[in-house]
Amino acid sequence: MTDRTIARGDVVALVLAASCWGLGTVVSKAALAELPPLTLFPIQLASSLAVLVILMRNRRVPIRGSGRALLGRLGLLNPGIAYALSLVGLTMISASLSVVLWALEPLMILVLAAWFLHERVTPTLVAMTLLAVTGMIVLAVDPTSEADHLVGVALTVAGVACCAVYTVLVRRWIPDAPETSQVVLQQQAYALALAVGLVAIVGLVGGAMVPERLTPVGLASAIGSGALYYAGAYWFYLGALRHVPASRATIAFYLVPVAGLAAGALLLGERLDVRQWFGVALILVSVLAIVRRPGGETGPARVQAAPEH
Repeated sequence: MTDRTIARGDVVALVLAASCWGLGTVVSKAALAELPPLTLFPIQLASSLAVLVILMRNRRVPIRGSGRALLGRLGLLNPGIAYALSLVGLTMISASLSVVLWALEPLMILVLAAWFLHERVTPTLVAMTLLAVTGMIVLAVDPTSEADHLVGVALTVAGVACCAVYTVLVRRWIPDAPETSQVVLQQQAYALALAVGLVAIVGLVGGAMVPERLTPVGLASAIGSGALYYAGAYWFYLGALRHVPASRATIAFYLVPVAGLAAGALLLGERLDVRQWFGVALILVSVLAIVRRPGGETGPARVQAAPEH
C-alpha cells in the first residue's frame, strides 16, 4: 500500500487536462454553430491525430508502439462510443441535466477503482468527492431547464459509464505502456475509425452531415478544439494516470466546468453569478483536500503486459 500526496507534476498535468477540456468545449461552440456534431467529431479527432504525430516526430517518438494492443482499442470505448451515446442523449435532454448526469462519473470511478483496482477509498475521499460533485452541479445547472426524455437520460448515463470504465482500465494497463503519446494516438485512431463509420451510416439514412456554410472561423474552431479537447487533454490526463490512482485522478473532472467558465469569461465576456462562485469554491476546496491528503491504493499498481499478437 502506498501513502503519499499526489506529486506536483501530476497535479499540474491533471489541471492542464481539465484546462484543455474546458477551453476546448468553449472553442467548439463556434464550430457547432456551423457543423453538425457527428461531422465535427471526426474533424476534431483528425486534428488531434495530426497534432500528436507532429509532436511525436519532434520528440523522436515512434508512431507505432509496442504496448498492450487492448489499451489502444479502448479508444473505441472513449472517446468513441461514449461520445456517440452522450451526443445522441444530449439531443433529448437539457444541457443542465447533462451536467448532473456527468457528475456521476467520479462516483462510478470510485466504486470501480475500489472493486477492480483494489484502491483504498477512504471516507474522507468519498466526502470530498461528494462535495466536488455538489459544486459541479451548483456551478453548471440551469434552474430554468425544460423537461427531459427518459431515453436521453439512459443514453447519457451509458456514455458516462463508458468513460468511467475507460479510466479504470487505462489505469490498470498504462503503467506498462512505454510511451503515453503512443497510447493516445492509437486510441484516437480507433475512435476516428468509429466516427467516420457513424458519419457514413447517418449519411446513408438521410441525415444532414454536410454544413450549408463553413467559414474560416468555424473551420479553425473545429481544428483548434480537436487539438485541445483530444490531443492535449488526453495526453496530460493519461500521463498523470500512470502514477495517480484512478479514484484521485478524478480531480481533473471537477475542474473542467471551472476551466470552461474561466475560458468563457476571458473569451466571451461571460460573468459568474453568486451561485456559480459558490460552486467554484466548493470544487476548489475539495480538490485541494484531495491533493494534499495522503492516499494510495492496495493491490498491484501495475500488471505484467501480455505479448502482442
